[in-house]
Amino acid sequence: MGREVRKVTMQDADKEFVRGSLKSARWLTRAVAQRNETNLKVAAEIVRYQKAFLEQGMHQMRPLKLKLITDNVGVHESTISRVTSAMMMETPKGSFPLRIFFSTAIESDDSEEGASAMMICEKIRKMIFAELPKRPLSDDTIKGQLHDQGLQIARRTVAKYRKLDSIPSSSQRRRGYQLQAMM
Repeated sequence: MGREVRKVTMQDADKEFVRGSLKSARWLTRAVAQRNETNLKVAAEIVRYQKAFLEQGMHQMRPLKLKLITDNVGVHESTISRVTSAMMMETPKGSFPLRIFFSTAIESDDSEEGASAMMICEKIRKMIFAELPKRPLSDDTIKGQLHDQGLQIARRTVAKYRKLDSIPSSSQRRRGYQLQAMM
């Protein structure tokens, strides 16, 4: 295409415009290629770090901070943040926004790195869905069961995670179960 354009344009102003446009197009092509390369590096590092989650499920999610990926990929934290806020990853466990792979650590007796907040949310969800309708689990009971599993978590944190999942309190669930039984 460059040759065709050169044949058609004869004036210096036209040639300069075409040169500038081609230079901009080359720059854009390199920028897109670099962005794609960075995206792939970030995704590969997340997959490497969260391999157990991808193979076994949410209960294996590890806590992860942007800083760790930054150190391993070699780009600024803000770049990692931009990449993860706008991308999705197709996994054997479904499609997830990259942001979901980053989670704060909650103190755990089992590991130095702690437990992922996402994994704790999953445990709370499973406990509530397995509860007996006549005896819904209170946040304090859930906290106790998590403590028995070696997870150091406060009752108010259990309540926060429960609310984030739009799960009603134990008294609200009890009333809901009673209403279902009446119907």
